[in-house]
Amino acid sequence: MGAAMATSAEWVMHPGYYIREEMEARGWLQRDLAFILGCSEQALNRILQEKQGISPDMAKALAEAFDVPAEFFANLQQAYDLSRARTPDPSVAARRDMQSTYPVREMIVRRWLQLSDIALLESQLARFFEVNTPGEIPYMAHAAKRSHYVERDIPPAQLAWLFRVRQIARSISVPQYSEKDLKNALIELETLLIAPEEVRHVPRILTAAGVRFIVAEKLPNTKIDGMCFWLDDKSPVVGMSLQHDRIDNFWFVLRHEIEHVLRRHGRQQEMIDTDLEGAGGSTQKDAVSEDERVANEAAANFCAPADRLESFMRRKHPFYYEKDVVAFSRTLNRHPGVVIGQVRRRLDRYDYLTRYLVKIRPFVIAGATTDGWGRLAPVSL
Repeated sequence: MGAAMATSAEWVMHPGYYIREEMEARGWLQRDLAFILGCSEQALNRILQEKQGISPDMAKALAEAFDVPAEFFANLQQAYDLSRARTPDPSVAARRDMQSTYPVREMIVRRWLQLSDIALLESQLARFFEVNTPGEIPYMAHAAKRSHYVERDIPPAQLAWLFRVRQIARSISVPQYSEKDLKNALIELETLLIAPEEVRHVPRILTAAGVRFIVAEKLPNTKIDGMCFWLDDKSPVVGMSLQHDRIDNFWFVLRHEIEHVLRRHGRQQEMIDTDLEGAGGSTQKDAVSEDERVANEAAANFCAPADRLESFMRRKHPFYYEKDVVAFSRTLNRHPGVVIGQVRRRLDRYDYLTRYLVKIRPFVIAGATTDGWGRLAPVSL
């Protein structure tokens, strides 16, 4: 009924029309109703001549005068106002559909897209998602077919982050990838575990091995730790979101993604890691896929060698005092936060010695190709 009112205004009468009908039915003159309402004839006349609407106060007064619910007159006025309102621009519905699927407003704020009219915005989205027409954008209501990303059930905001990282990766150049160089890089990376500021060397080391390393701030209401994929058979990419800005999480996620690269995971489809802080970081068989399990195992062993950590925890069980953990970390040449991250996992105690889990993001983004936190990575679309 509301849609009919909005498009067929001639069927909706001004409240003054109905007031005149009620007056005629009761045999009241204008001055009679004015007397009953306690208002001037001039004020009432403007309503009866349909030159003025009725206010909520007048709706209540008329309800008393005619002994009907106030909603009767209030609804008449609302229906009349809606019937005379302009039909919204079709772009309102189009922007609604966009924003309901992808965080388009945030993508504009992040300068992934430019604010423009709806047609150009749809074209930008199509280009962003590397399809020919807006009708091919994954997850959009008018999409002509389901993409493999939809089949894999990758949430739209994660998908947008993925494509952004891919765009950035294509816009930067690195030496040719060498698996041997990356394995050697792990030796150098291990020397950086001693202090949080040492993470600033990570981008340089990975670049020298031919790995495109990109740090991109995640989109709101999105969970993603990192990702590994290949632009081609010789071009691996590691993307990280730093959604948990802590020294232990950074090294675990980074080493996890490096293992994917070394095992050439992600060549057929992107390896997207969203919960390495929780169940997704398990090293137990059948808890995660085998590809993820071996990457988790490599990451955990990198942060704290499994045999030495196991020995330490057996010796100290059930009391893991701060001084002992810090001393143990020194023997491993690691910052306490890196080791404590693994102890927390083992104990399933995520309140344990949190003060050692220092932030590292400022050091990482100082030398990394970064998108987010006020920075815009170079991209050629």
